[in-house]
Amino acid sequence: MNIGLTGGIACGKSTVADIFVRLGAVLVDADQIAREVVLPGRPALRQIAERFGQAVLKEDGTLNRKRLGELIFGNVDARKDLEAIIHPPIRAEITERIAYWSANGEGKTIVFDIPLLFESKYEGLLPDTVVVYIPRELQLKRLMARDGINESEAEQRLLAQMPIEEKRKLAAHVIDNSGSMQETESQVINYLQKKGLL
Repeated sequence: MNIGLTGGIACGKSTVADIFVRLGAVLVDADQIAREVVLPGRPALRQIAERFGQAVLKEDGTLNRKRLGELIFGNVDARKDLEAIIHPPIRAEITERIAYWSANGEGKTIVFDIPLLFESKYEGLLPDTVVVYIPRELQLKRLMARDGINESEAEQRLLAQMPIEEKRKLAAHVIDNSGSMQETESQVINYLQKKGLL
């Protein structure tokens, strides 16, 4: 069974993905796919260098993420250009993996960890969606602690995403990660048991 997993920044999505894997699921990580599509030799990396200049490449030919981040931070047009380059190959790869596991994953639990699941409209391909949720105030506190940033910077990052309350409403199922690790894990176990996957 294919499951779409998402959540907001600092909500603990990676923690929940790890719990699914520990309980026997196969993980397909959209962030890993995003790194793969910009490897040397891939068309997206060439297009990024053409659009943003050779300065976004390291000496070994790999992407200089820090330099690219500096160029697109606060520049809406540059960010849109980057998204136009990388989103199509990411989507093609994720769609291909969904099709593969739909055909070959009988009896397996496949978790697709996709940060922008709803924003990128994957819910049509992955109708069983799970959102890792914590209240916004806690999200803000965890983000500040995790990244060592102030409240204003954390607010900026939260405002750049779909609000967690909105994601919660769109999800087929919600894992509330505001309690202890044991409470979170028991929710994942309950979800898998209800689906007949554990």
